Amino acid sequence: MARIAARTCPSPDPRLELALRRLAVAGLLLVLALPAARGASHWLGAWPLWLVAMPLSSLWALHGFALPRWSRAPAWDTTARPRRRRGPQARRRRQYPAASRAFSASARPISISSAARQNS
Repeated sequence: MARIAARTCPSPDPRLELALRRLAVAGLLLVLALPAARGASHWLGAWPLWLVAMPLSSLWALHGFALPRWSRAPAWDTTARPRRRRGPQARRRRQYPAASRAFSASARPISISSAARQNS
């Protein structure tokens, strides 16, 4: 439903989109050029988060969280992969072995020995 709403929405405001793009590019240049911009602040946290990641994520949100469209087979891939069958999954019946003596209820001790009582 969200995908349908994102496709039918009008395009975002170009002024806001341009401002976010410029802010993201400026933040990226700042992070690459200044070593201090790669650090962190006690109040704000990591500077690259606020200078690069937040403008890019808000730009992504402006476009309705749209993901890029990828074609099924890239042009360089010439090998055809076999298609999966669309039938129901096969059911397998598992034969469980008879319970072994080591894990059966009769192999468990019924009472605690006196040595175990003294240690607890």
